[in-house]
Amino acid sequence: MSSADTKDKLLEGSFIACRDGFIAIAVFSMFINILVLTAPLYMMQVFDRVLMSRSGETLLMLTAIAAIALLVMAGLEVVRNNLMIRLSHWLDKRLGSATLSASVHLSLHTQKDPNIQGLRDLATVRTFLTGPGVFPLLDAPWTPIFLAVIFILNPLLGWISLIGAVCLFSLALVNEFNTREPLQQANEASRKAMIQAEASTRNAAAIEAMGMMPNIIQRWDTHNEHSLELQAKASSRSGAISACSKFARMLLQIGIMGAGAWLVIHNEMLPGGMIAASILMGRALSPVEQAIGTWKNLIAARSAYHRVKPLLASAPARGGSMAMPRPKGVLVAEGVAFRYPGAKEPVIRGVNFRLEAGEVLGLIGPSAAGKTTLAQLIVGNLEPNAGSIRLDGVDIAKWESDDRGKYLGYLPQDVELFSGKVRENIARMAEGETDSVIEAAQFAGIHEMVLDLPDGYETEIGHGGSILSGGQRQRVALARSAYGKPCLMVLDEPNASLDNNGEEALLKMIGGLKAQGVTVIIIAHRPNVLQFVDKILVIRDGAVQAFGPRQEILARLKGETPPAAIKSEEGA
Repeated sequence: MSSADTKDKLLEGSFIACRDGFIAIAVFSMFINILVLTAPLYMMQVFDRVLMSRSGETLLMLTAIAAIALLVMAGLEVVRNNLMIRLSHWLDKRLGSATLSASVHLSLHTQKDPNIQGLRDLATVRTFLTGPGVFPLLDAPWTPIFLAVIFILNPLLGWISLIGAVCLFSLALVNEFNTREPLQQANEASRKAMIQAEASTRNAAAIEAMGMMPNIIQRWDTHNEHSLELQAKASSRSGAISACSKFARMLLQIGIMGAGAWLVIHNEMLPGGMIAASILMGRALSPVEQAIGTWKNLIAARSAYHRVKPLLASAPARGGSMAMPRPKGVLVAEGVAFRYPGAKEPVIRGVNFRLEAGEVLGLIGPSAAGKTTLAQLIVGNLEPNAGSIRLDGVDIAKWESDDRGKYLGYLPQDVELFSGKVRENIARMAEGETDSVIEAAQFAGIHEMVLDLPDGYETEIGHGGSILSGGQRQRVALARSAYGKPCLMVLDEPNASLDNNGEEALLKMIGGLKAQGVTVIIIAHRPNVLQFVDKILVIRDGAVQAFGPRQEILARLKGETPPAAIKSEEGA
């Protein structure tokens, strides 16, 4: 079964389960709407029987029965609300993790700005489905029944109520046709504005240092202003329609009371029936009027659903794959080619190489040559469009990351740590065994550095490791890559932020990895890091320009190109 089919089944299965929950809620709604008849029936009996008979005992009995019925109705509403809360919690628990996983997958496999819009969309759908906005939909099926009861009381009042229901329903349709498009456009513009704002907060240092704030605000304000204009347009239309619906409902309330009074005057109806008909009409038309008021939320939930569905379908299924044995570290790339979705030209073109277990490879080349993309392919974050990369014969792209990641260490070019403790970041956000965490820290040469922090390994590093310097963050990330004793390590510019002490610790770590038989790939622009490598792969424009033993490749490069060209810049 394909991953898209699996995700579609997850989404559809979740809403099927929600549908079953809504059936139970609808049953409670049925009894609640039946008990709504308590007030009009009580009014009828009081006006038509009690006042005529002047029986206090009858009044007390009717009042007691009505109070019990209303108490039961209140209890049913509490149960219904609790069911809605539980349904909301279940839906978020079932789809939340899958949506977050899909968001991470999407940001990794596309060149779009990373964001968590998928989680916001899921929250919008969940809030609408399990919030008060769905109650009009549950009460709407009872509108014809209430109208039928009014017809039973008196056909004239029934026709007045039916005409009112048709008018309000027509206004709801007009509201749909006039607000759907501007609301959808407003939500899209607002989404773009939020993504722009998220990007700004991630780059706060550069924005403040280089005086970019006015430009950033101007770009954000463009999206936000467009969203506000569209929302104002939709809200203006919806407000006018809502005012018309309110006027129509109040006019109908007066009309049915006036018609009822006329019938009472001419002895065609009792006063209790007039009051009961007025209450029933208000209840019958209430769902329609409420639907007009919550139409904006319905449009937003519908748009969010149509965004969440393809997002979930785009992510691969996780779990269920057979675990692979620990590999030795033989890495083979055969005819690897890759192009980002929407790009015209491939980033990687026909790359071939082979590394035996324990060999160290230096990956060099000019900026934008495709080095980082190749690293992403090697660790399985990206899947080649052609060819394959295999670790001990297993296609890395097909190997489930939850299992594969135990045997891989990866230091990305842009180091990101997570809010939490130093210990947790080294242990890859797991609790981690103390001995394993300290062993990884010592192997990366940061044990003493961590002990100097305020709380040692228990130090909270803040959002993205904000309390640490750039070099400290990179060294913690190096320890994280070494955690669990992986058999394949890919280090993308591992010394980019290191001082002399940090670089010495890095060189010692690389030597230790080589001594342990770990296969290592290093993307570097400083030649001193290449002293431990066994082979060098030179990549240019996504294609292999040279591959072979270190001394041979370095000699060839020195003979054919200026020395400055050997020092490749920061990777693609």
